[in-house]
Amino acid sequence: MRPEWIRPDWPAPAGVRAISTIRRGGTSTGCYASLNLGDHVGDDPQTVAHNRAALVQAAALPAEPRWLHQVHGTQAIEAGGLSTTNCADAVFSFQSGEVCAVLTADCLPILLCRHDGRAVAAVHAGWRGLLAGVIEQTVQAAGGEGWLAWLGPAIGPRAFEVGDEVREAFVAEDPCSASAFVATAADHWLADLYQLARLRLARIGVDAVYGGNWCTFSDAERFYSYRRDGVTGRMASLIWLE
Repeated sequence: MRPEWIRPDWPAPAGVRAISTIRRGGTSTGCYASLNLGDHVGDDPQTVAHNRAALVQAAALPAEPRWLHQVHGTQAIEAGGLSTTNCADAVFSFQSGEVCAVLTADCLPILLCRHDGRAVAAVHAGWRGLLAGVIEQTVQAAGGEGWLAWLGPAIGPRAFEVGDEVREAFVAEDPCSASAFVATAADHWLADLYQLARLRLARIGVDAVYGGNWCTFSDAERFYSYRRDGVTGRMASLIWLE
């Protein structure tokens, strides 16, 4: 089987390449079937390594992706300085041939590139990271102006239920965030990660935002979902400069 992916539909400048994998086209079995790219979820390490190698070959990646140890934080690291011990939730690059990558299974993957084609970034954004400012930290660390953003597959606004404390935290930080929550019951809300990300991006001047129309929870054929399945695989969203 050949790895399968979504190719972002956005006006990225020449020389910027990006893909976001789906769960089909790998060799993992059981709850990890089939293109699991996460090496921290209990899958056989050799199978994960095989899936990663197959992705590198099928997508003609210029190098092995710079995999992160994601911790739902805000740290953004330049790809060239990344090591296997780095804990971070975003990676950026100014150099050709460096593949920035994040792993997700409900959290929101955000791919960023500058209009001038001189920088790219990949961001892992769950609600904790969004609230703490992972998007803002990444753009600040990578510098420059004129960013485009693509929002990859994440849990959708009809499936992501959160408690009152989550809504209160977002609204306290930005009252406009109230529009991203819909009440379902006492002290429970449906949260729209895509809208929350768009609000954050708009606040730092990123108005060119694309994607954001999937639901990992409700589409078990194409996507892994931690909230739906508990033990499951991970998809990758990747971006690089040629």
